[in-house]
Amino acid sequence: MDPVELSSKLIEFKSVTPKSSGSLEYIQKILKKNKFECHFLEFGKYKIKNLYALLKGGKGPTFCFAGHTDVVPPGDLNKWDSDPFKPKIENGKLYGRGASDMKTAIASFIIAAINFIEKENFNFNGTISLLLTSDEEGEAEHGTKSVIKWLKKEKQTVDFCLVGEPTNPNKLGEMIKIGRRGSVNFSLEINGEQGHVAYPEKADNPINHSIQVCKELSKPFDEGSKNFQPTKLVFTSVDTCNEVSNLIPGKVCIKFNVRFNDNFKSSEIIKIVNKRIKNITANYKLISKVSGESFINNSKIFTDSLMKSIKKITKIQPVLSTSGGTSDARFISQICPVLEFGLVGKTMHKTNEMVEIKNINKLTEIYFELLNDIFSKKFNT
Repeated sequence: MDPVELSSKLIEFKSVTPKSSGSLEYIQKILKKNKFECHFLEFGKYKIKNLYALLKGGKGPTFCFAGHTDVVPPGDLNKWDSDPFKPKIENGKLYGRGASDMKTAIASFIIAAINFIEKENFNFNGTISLLLTSDEEGEAEHGTKSVIKWLKKEKQTVDFCLVGEPTNPNKLGEMIKIGRRGSVNFSLEINGEQGHVAYPEKADNPINHSIQVCKELSKPFDEGSKNFQPTKLVFTSVDTCNEVSNLIPGKVCIKFNVRFNDNFKSSEIIKIVNKRIKNITANYKLISKVSGESFINNSKIFTDSLMKSIKKITKIQPVLSTSGGTSDARFISQICPVLEFGLVGKTMHKTNEMVEIKNINKLTEIYFELLNDIFSKKFNT
Protein backbone atom coordinates (compact mmCIF):
# COMPACT_ATOMS: atom_id res chain seq x y z
CA MET A 1 0.00 0.00 0.00
CA ASP A 2 1.32 3.44 -0.91
CA PRO A 3 0.34 6.75 0.77
CA VAL A 4 -2.13 7.72 -1.96
CA GLU A 5 -3.90 4.38 -1.72
CA LEU A 6 -4.03 4.61 2.07
CA SER A 7 -5.21 8.24 1.90
CA SER A 8 -8.05 7.21 -0.41
CA LYS A 9 -9.06 4.39 1.90
CA LEU A 10 -9.16 6.71 4.92
CA ILE A 11 -11.30 9.26 3.06
CA GLU A 12 -13.92 6.54 2.53
CA PHE A 13 -14.68 6.44 6.26
CA LYS A 14 -17.48 8.92 7.06
CA SER A 15 -15.74 10.01 10.23
CA VAL A 16 -17.57 13.29 10.84
CA THR A 17 -16.47 14.57 14.24
CA PRO A 18 -16.42 13.01 16.80
CA LYS A 19 -16.97 9.65 15.09
CA SER A 20 -14.21 7.29 14.05
CA SER A 21 -16.60 5.35 11.80
CA GLY A 22 -14.01 2.59 11.51
CA SER A 23 -11.05 4.80 10.52
CA LEU A 24 -9.04 4.31 13.71
CA GLU A 25 -9.93 0.63 13.81
CA TYR A 26 -8.60 0.25 10.25
CA ILE A 27 -5.35 2.04 11.13
CA GLN A 28 -4.96 -0.13 14.22
CA LYS A 29 -5.05 -3.27 12.04
CA ILE A 30 -2.29 -1.89 9.82
CA LEU A 31 -0.11 -0.95 12.78
CA LYS A 32 -0.63 -4.26 14.58
CA LYS A 33 0.34 -6.08 11.41
CA ASN A 34 3.59 -4.09 11.50
CA LYS A 35 4.28 -5.02 15.16
CA PHE A 36 3.11 -1.80 16.80
CA GLU A 37 1.80 -2.08 20.36
CA CYS A 38 -1.68 -0.55 20.17
CA HIS A 39 -3.80 1.03 22.90
CA PHE A 40 -7.38 1.70 21.79
CA LEU A 41 -8.68 4.34 24.20
CA GLU A 42 -12.24 5.50 24.75
CA PHE A 43 -13.15 8.53 26.84
CA GLY A 44 -16.26 10.39 27.92
CA LYS A 45 -19.94 9.52 28.14
CA TYR A 46 -20.11 8.65 24.46
CA LYS A 47 -16.82 6.71 24.46
CA ILE A 48 -14.95 8.88 21.98
CA LYS A 49 -12.30 6.77 20.25
CA ASN A 50 -8.56 7.36 20.24
CA LEU A 51 -5.51 5.32 19.34
CA TYR A 52 -2.01 5.41 20.81
CA ALA A 53 0.42 3.03 19.13
CA LEU A 54 4.14 2.57 19.61
CA LEU A 55 7.02 0.48 18.36
CA LYS A 56 10.20 0.30 20.41
CA GLY A 57 13.49 0.01 18.58
CA GLY A 58 16.08 1.08 21.13
CA LYS A 59 16.77 3.28 24.13
CA GLY A 60 16.80 6.56 22.22
CA PRO A 61 14.07 9.23 22.06
CA THR A 62 10.37 8.63 21.48
CA PHE A 63 9.20 10.39 18.35
CA CYS A 64 5.42 10.77 18.12
CA PHE A 65 3.22 11.69 15.18
CA ALA A 66 -0.16 13.16 16.13
CA GLY A 67 -3.25 13.63 14.04
CA HIS A 68 -7.01 13.24 13.74
CA THR A 69 -9.21 11.16 11.49
CA ASP A 70 -12.38 13.12 12.24
CA VAL A 71 -13.51 15.67 9.67
CA VAL A 72 -15.97 18.55 9.54
CA PRO A 73 -19.37 17.91 7.90
CA PRO A 74 -19.32 18.14 4.09
CA GLY A 75 -22.14 20.70 3.97
CA ASP A 76 -24.38 20.96 0.90
CA LEU A 77 -23.63 17.83 -1.12
CA ASN A 78 -25.01 19.49 -4.26
CA LYS A 79 -22.04 21.87 -4.22
CA TRP A 80 -19.55 19.00 -4.40
CA ASP A 81 -18.46 17.79 -7.83
CA SER A 82 -18.35 14.25 -6.43
CA ASP A 83 -19.28 12.32 -3.28
CA PRO A 84 -17.03 13.74 -0.48
CA PHE A 85 -16.60 10.25 0.96
CA LYS A 86 -15.79 8.55 -2.34
CA PRO A 87 -12.22 9.66 -3.13
CA LYS A 88 -11.71 10.87 -6.66
CA ILE A 89 -8.38 11.27 -8.46
CA GLU A 90 -8.47 13.76 -11.30
CA ASN A 91 -5.78 15.88 -12.96
CA GLY A 92 -3.18 14.82 -10.43
CA LYS A 93 -5.34 15.72 -7.43
CA LEU A 94 -7.08 13.66 -4.77
CA TYR A 95 -10.56 14.94 -3.84
CA GLY A 96 -12.60 14.12 -0.74
CA ARG A 97 -13.42 15.29 2.77
CA GLY A 98 -10.24 14.99 4.82
CA ALA A 99 -7.93 15.11 1.80
CA SER A 100 -6.21 18.21 3.14
CA ASP A 101 -7.20 18.10 6.81
CA MET A 102 -5.68 15.63 7.52
CA LYS A 103 -6.10 12.00 6.50
CA THR A 104 -3.38 12.25 3.87
CA ALA A 105 -0.79 13.36 6.44
CA ILE A 106 -1.69 10.36 8.61
CA ALA A 107 -1.30 8.05 5.61
CA SER A 108 2.04 9.66 4.72
CA PHE A 109 3.42 9.18 8.19
CA ILE A 110 2.22 5.58 8.51
CA ILE A 111 3.88 4.63 5.22
CA ALA A 112 7.03 6.60 6.07
CA ALA A 113 7.27 4.92 9.48
CA ILE A 114 6.76 1.42 8.07
CA ASN A 115 9.34 2.03 5.34
CA PHE A 116 11.81 3.39 7.90
CA ILE A 117 11.30 0.46 10.28
CA GLU A 118 11.77 -2.05 7.45
CA LYS A 119 14.91 -0.26 6.27
CA GLU A 120 16.36 -0.37 9.77
CA ASN A 121 15.12 -3.95 10.31
CA PHE A 122 13.56 -2.80 13.63
CA ASN A 123 17.03 -1.81 14.84
CA PHE A 124 16.77 1.95 15.30
CA ASN A 125 17.72 4.12 18.25
CA GLY A 126 14.40 4.96 19.90
CA THR A 127 10.63 4.57 19.73
CA ILE A 128 8.10 5.61 17.07
CA SER A 129 4.58 6.32 18.24
CA LEU A 130 1.29 7.63 16.84
CA LEU A 131 -1.36 9.57 18.75
CA LEU A 132 -4.56 9.60 16.70
CA THR A 133 -8.00 10.85 17.69
CA SER A 134 -11.52 11.22 16.32
CA ASP A 135 -12.20 14.30 18.45
CA GLU A 136 -10.28 17.30 17.12
CA GLU A 137 -12.71 19.20 14.91
CA GLY A 138 -15.40 19.47 17.60
CA GLU A 139 -15.23 19.98 21.36
CA ALA A 140 -11.87 18.14 21.59
CA GLU A 141 -12.49 17.28 25.23
CA HIS A 142 -12.19 13.50 24.90
CA GLY A 143 -9.54 13.32 22.22
CA THR A 144 -5.87 14.28 22.43
CA LYS A 145 -6.51 16.19 25.66
CA SER A 146 -7.61 12.97 27.37
CA VAL A 147 -4.87 10.90 25.74
CA ILE A 148 -2.25 13.25 27.20
CA LYS A 149 -3.74 12.67 30.67
CA TRP A 150 -3.57 8.92 30.01
CA LEU A 151 0.09 9.15 28.90
CA LYS A 152 0.96 11.00 32.10
CA LYS A 153 -0.89 8.44 34.22
CA GLU A 154 0.79 5.53 32.44
CA LYS A 155 4.18 7.31 32.66
CA GLN A 156 4.60 7.08 28.90
CA THR A 157 7.11 9.66 27.76
CA VAL A 158 7.34 11.49 24.43
CA ASP A 159 10.45 13.45 23.48
CA PHE A 160 9.34 15.03 20.20
CA CYS A 161 5.94 15.31 18.55
CA LEU A 162 4.96 16.32 15.03
CA VAL A 163 1.32 17.20 14.34
CA GLY A 164 0.36 16.69 10.70
CA GLU A 165 -1.97 19.68 10.30
CA PRO A 166 -2.01 21.33 6.84
CA THR A 167 0.37 24.18 7.65
CA ASN A 168 1.35 25.36 4.17
CA PRO A 169 -0.58 28.30 2.61
CA ASN A 170 0.26 27.65 -1.05
CA LYS A 171 3.22 25.30 -1.56
CA LEU A 172 4.46 22.23 0.29
CA GLY A 173 7.45 23.22 2.39
CA GLU A 174 6.52 26.86 2.99
CA MET A 175 5.64 26.83 6.67
CA ILE A 176 6.20 25.06 9.98
CA LYS A 177 4.02 26.01 12.93
CA ILE A 178 6.17 26.37 16.07
CA GLY A 179 3.34 27.52 18.33
CA ARG A 180 -0.19 28.83 18.36
CA ARG A 181 -2.12 31.78 19.74
CA GLY A 182 -4.47 31.28 22.65
CA SER A 183 -8.21 31.52 22.11
CA VAL A 184 -11.18 32.63 24.23
CA ASN A 185 -14.80 32.60 23.03
CA PHE A 186 -17.19 35.10 24.62
CA SER A 187 -20.99 35.36 24.82
CA LEU A 188 -22.10 38.79 25.99
CA GLU A 189 -25.64 39.82 26.91
CA ILE A 190 -26.24 43.56 27.25
CA ASN A 191 -29.53 44.35 28.98
CA GLY A 192 -31.82 47.35 28.72
CA GLU A 193 -35.54 47.97 28.98
CA GLN A 194 -37.80 47.27 26.05
CA GLY A 195 -40.40 49.74 24.90
CA HIS A 196 -42.25 51.33 21.97
CA VAL A 197 -40.12 52.97 19.27
CA ALA A 198 -42.40 56.03 19.40
CA TYR A 199 -41.47 56.61 23.04
CA PRO A 200 -37.73 55.94 23.26
CA GLU A 201 -37.47 58.12 26.35
CA LYS A 202 -39.51 55.54 28.23
CA ALA A 203 -37.16 52.68 27.31
CA ASP A 204 -33.47 51.89 27.69
CA ASN A 205 -32.25 50.80 24.27
CA PRO A 206 -29.46 48.19 24.71
CA ILE A 207 -28.46 48.62 21.06
CA ASN A 208 -27.06 52.06 21.88
CA HIS A 209 -24.97 50.54 24.66
CA SER A 210 -23.86 47.65 22.45
CA ILE A 211 -22.52 50.01 19.77
CA GLN A 212 -20.39 51.76 22.37
CA VAL A 213 -19.32 48.43 23.88
CA CYS A 214 -18.22 47.11 20.48
CA LYS A 215 -16.13 50.25 19.91
CA GLU A 216 -14.52 49.85 23.34
CA LEU A 217 -13.81 46.16 22.82
CA SER A 218 -12.26 46.87 19.41
CA LYS A 219 -9.40 48.89 20.91
CA PRO A 220 -5.94 47.33 20.38
CA PHE A 221 -4.62 44.96 23.02
CA ASP A 222 -0.95 45.12 22.06
CA GLU A 223 1.44 45.37 19.13
CA GLY A 224 2.41 41.71 19.07
CA SER A 225 5.49 39.94 20.44
CA LYS A 226 8.69 38.38 19.14
CA ASN A 227 6.99 35.25 17.80
CA PHE A 228 3.34 36.31 17.61
CA GLN A 229 1.16 38.79 15.76
CA PRO A 230 -0.95 41.29 17.75
CA THR A 231 -3.82 40.02 19.88
CA LYS A 232 -7.06 40.34 17.91
CA LEU A 233 -10.76 40.47 18.86
CA VAL A 234 -13.26 39.46 16.17
CA PHE A 235 -17.06 39.77 16.44
CA THR A 236 -18.98 36.77 15.14
CA SER A 237 -22.61 37.57 16.00
CA VAL A 238 -24.84 40.49 17.08
CA ASP A 239 -28.48 39.61 17.68
CA THR A 240 -31.57 41.12 19.33
CA CYS A 241 -34.00 38.34 18.31
CA ASN A 242 -36.37 41.20 17.45
CA GLU A 243 -38.92 40.23 14.78
CA VAL A 244 -40.94 43.45 14.69
CA SER A 245 -40.13 47.02 13.67
CA ASN A 246 -41.91 48.98 16.41
CA LEU A 247 -40.23 47.43 19.46
CA ILE A 248 -37.09 48.54 21.24
CA PRO A 249 -35.55 45.23 22.36
CA GLY A 250 -34.76 44.42 25.97
CA LYS A 251 -31.36 42.88 25.29
CA VAL A 252 -28.60 42.43 22.72
CA CYS A 253 -26.53 39.25 22.46
CA ILE A 254 -23.00 39.58 21.10
CA LYS A 255 -20.54 36.78 20.40
CA PHE A 256 -16.85 37.32 19.77
CA ASN A 257 -13.49 35.58 19.89
CA VAL A 258 -10.11 36.80 21.09
CA ARG A 259 -6.94 35.21 19.69
CA PHE A 260 -4.12 36.27 21.98
CA ASN A 261 -0.34 36.04 21.97
CA ASP A 262 2.17 35.23 24.70
CA ASN A 263 1.84 38.70 26.24
CA PHE A 264 -1.30 37.42 27.96
CA LYS A 265 -2.86 34.51 29.80
CA SER A 266 -6.52 33.76 29.14
CA SER A 267 -7.44 35.03 32.62
CA GLU A 268 -5.88 38.41 31.79
CA ILE A 269 -7.83 38.63 28.52
CA ILE A 270 -11.08 37.93 30.39
CA LYS A 271 -10.29 40.67 32.92
CA ILE A 272 -9.52 43.20 30.18
CA VAL A 273 -12.76 42.38 28.35
CA ASN A 274 -14.80 42.75 31.54
CA LYS A 275 -13.16 46.09 32.32
CA ARG A 276 -13.87 47.44 28.83
CA ILE A 277 -17.53 46.48 29.05
CA LYS A 278 -17.88 48.04 32.51
CA ASN A 279 -16.52 51.30 31.09
CA ILE A 280 -19.80 51.49 29.13
CA THR A 281 -22.41 49.62 31.15
CA ALA A 282 -22.82 47.58 34.31
CA ASN A 283 -25.98 45.89 33.07
CA TYR A 284 -24.51 42.88 31.31
CA LYS A 285 -23.77 39.17 31.57
CA LEU A 286 -20.56 37.68 30.16
CA ILE A 287 -19.74 34.02 29.58
CA SER A 288 -16.26 32.98 28.48
CA LYS A 289 -14.82 29.66 27.32
CA VAL A 290 -11.08 29.14 26.94
CA SER A 291 -10.08 26.95 24.00
CA GLY A 292 -6.38 27.09 24.84
CA GLU A 293 -3.47 29.21 25.99
CA SER A 294 -0.83 30.55 23.64
CA PHE A 295 2.28 28.39 23.52
CA ILE A 296 5.68 27.80 21.99
CA ASN A 297 7.46 24.59 22.96
CA ASN A 298 9.93 23.68 20.25
CA SER A 299 13.49 22.45 20.60
CA LYS A 300 16.18 23.72 18.24
CA ILE A 301 17.41 20.23 17.46
CA PHE A 302 13.91 19.12 16.44
CA THR A 303 13.17 22.28 14.44
CA ASP A 304 16.49 22.10 12.61
CA SER A 305 15.90 18.45 11.77
CA LEU A 306 12.46 19.11 10.30
CA MET A 307 13.69 22.14 8.33
CA LYS A 308 16.56 20.07 6.94
CA SER A 309 14.20 17.27 5.85
CA ILE A 310 11.77 19.71 4.20
CA LYS A 311 14.49 21.54 2.30
CA LYS A 312 16.04 18.28 1.09
CA ILE A 313 12.78 17.15 -0.54
CA THR A 314 11.17 20.46 -1.59
CA LYS A 315 14.23 22.74 -2.03
CA ILE A 316 12.27 25.32 0.00
CA GLN A 317 13.43 26.97 3.23
CA PRO A 318 10.31 26.91 5.47
CA VAL A 319 9.15 29.89 7.51
CA LEU A 320 8.55 29.40 11.24
CA SER A 321 5.10 30.68 12.15
CA THR A 322 2.51 30.90 14.95
CA SER A 323 -0.38 32.06 12.74
CA GLY A 324 -3.72 30.36 12.30
CA GLY A 325 -6.21 28.75 14.64
CA THR A 326 -5.86 26.31 17.49
CA SER A 327 -4.88 22.66 17.14
CA ASP A 328 -4.20 19.65 19.34
CA ALA A 329 -0.61 20.84 19.61
CA ARG A 330 -1.82 23.01 22.50
CA PHE A 331 -2.37 19.86 24.56
CA ILE A 332 0.79 18.07 23.42
CA SER A 333 2.95 21.09 24.28
CA GLN A 334 2.33 20.25 27.94
CA ILE A 335 4.53 17.14 27.71
CA CYS A 336 7.15 17.70 25.00
CA PRO A 337 8.41 19.95 22.18
CA VAL A 338 5.84 20.00 19.38
CA LEU A 339 5.87 21.21 15.79
CA GLU A 340 3.21 21.15 13.09
CA PHE A 341 3.81 20.35 9.45
CA GLY A 342 1.58 18.79 6.83
CA LEU A 343 0.14 19.50 3.39
CA VAL A 344 -1.28 22.65 1.75
CA GLY A 345 -4.37 23.92 3.57
CA LYS A 346 -6.02 26.00 0.84
CA THR A 347 -9.12 23.81 0.60
CA MET A 348 -9.45 22.46 4.14
CA HIS A 349 -13.07 22.54 5.40
CA LYS A 350 -14.18 23.70 1.93
CA THR A 351 -16.33 22.14 -0.78
CA ASN A 352 -14.27 19.94 -3.14
CA GLU A 353 -11.44 19.63 -0.60
CA MET A 354 -8.35 18.29 -2.35
CA VAL A 355 -4.57 17.87 -2.35
CA GLU A 356 -2.05 17.27 -5.10
CA ILE A 357 -0.95 13.64 -5.43
CA LYS A 358 2.69 14.64 -5.85
CA ASN A 359 2.56 16.43 -2.49
CA ILE A 360 1.27 13.34 -0.69
CA ASN A 361 4.30 11.45 -1.99
CA LYS A 362 6.68 14.29 -1.14
CA LEU A 363 5.26 14.58 2.38
CA THR A 364 5.90 10.86 2.86
CA GLU A 365 9.51 11.42 1.81
CA ILE A 366 9.85 14.35 4.23
CA TYR A 367 8.53 12.30 7.14
CA PHE A 368 10.87 9.45 6.18
CA GLU A 369 13.88 11.80 6.11
CA LEU A 370 12.83 13.26 9.45
CA LEU A 371 12.75 9.82 11.07
CA ASN A 372 16.18 9.10 9.58
CA ASP A 373 17.56 12.28 11.08
CA ILE A 374 15.84 11.98 14.47
CA PHE A 375 17.16 8.50 15.06
CA SER A 376 20.65 9.00 13.66
CA LYS A 377 23.56 8.76 16.12
CA LYS A 378 24.84 12.11 14.96
CA PHE A 379 21.52 13.75 15.77
CA ASN A 380 21.30 12.26 19.27
CA THR A 381 24.80 13.31 20.27
